[in-house]
Amino acid sequence: MLTKTASATDAVAAQAQFASDVAYYLALHPRQLPSRYLYDPLGSALFEVICRLPWYGLTRAENRLLTAHAADVWRSARGVETLVELGPGSGEKLAVLLAAAPTRPKPLDVHLVDVSASALAQSAQTLRAANVNLMSHQADYEAGLVRFAEARGTARGALIAFLGSNLGNFDSPGREEFLRAIRAALRPGDSFLIGVDVIKDEAELINAYDDPLGVTAAFNRNLLVRINRELGGNFALSEFSHRAIWNAENSRVEMHLCSRSRQPIRIAESKCEFIIEADESIWTESSYKFSPTSLAELLAQNGFALTEQWLDDRDPFVLTLAVAI
Repeated sequence: MLTKTASATDAVAAQAQFASDVAYYLALHPRQLPSRYLYDPLGSALFEVICRLPWYGLTRAENRLLTAHAADVWRSARGVETLVELGPGSGEKLAVLLAAAPTRPKPLDVHLVDVSASALAQSAQTLRAANVNLMSHQADYEAGLVRFAEARGTARGALIAFLGSNLGNFDSPGREEFLRAIRAALRPGDSFLIGVDVIKDEAELINAYDDPLGVTAAFNRNLLVRINRELGGNFALSEFSHRAIWNAENSRVEMHLCSRSRQPIRIAESKCEFIIEADESIWTESSYKFSPTSLAELLAQNGFALTEQWLDDRDPFVLTLAVAI
């Protein structure tokens, strides 16, 4: 396996963007923080634990679908010479997909895109035995897509994978804009593989995002730890509680960090100061849920035609393959 890693320049740019985004989103009402910043090395490790909790079934469901249908993906997405995964996590899902790939005369080009350097490193380690040319991009998804398109050259077919129900982290306008960005990075006939979680019982959803062991709460509060460490913040962890809410009207689970008291907040590198009131919250993540039909319609509205859909009935989850048109 040949590997190209993320550069020091990538890391500096990512840190500057982190400081800028924290200032911008905390000034909004309600106050917010982008969910992508949950994934520093500790956050990524905690998320891997969350994926193994008995209350968080979507990862197991997606893995079952990938194991059962990886060969079907390769049969339908023919002529693939370049594979891109947006948000690879540990790399385990991509390893399942690559294990079913047909033999080829030359290694597959694989691009990994993630804001987390630790996730990229772990993915590279997971894929170390794969016969691929591996390129890691420490960047947000949009910038990573641009880099992939620039690096692709004359490679014939491409497959972009966006798994883990990460599409659910985008609000409605944002997800359409993002899907258009994916379509713009592809050529007609290229393929797109996406996994999304399905609407289910409210109690089941809340347990998945507010588990009895408190791992998700630690994952959420770690974002404040990261801001304190990297940006010179003064958040007091003991003064913030984790809260998960099912918003049925908008088909999403929301994660919040709720202030227990009125407290002054200062973040040196973001050059911001504000007062957070007692019971005021910082909205850190949205996880939208879909149906197979709503996802197919969303893809059709943004430049894709449905190729295949596979549904896991044990923990409702849908894996979808589409083609760029």
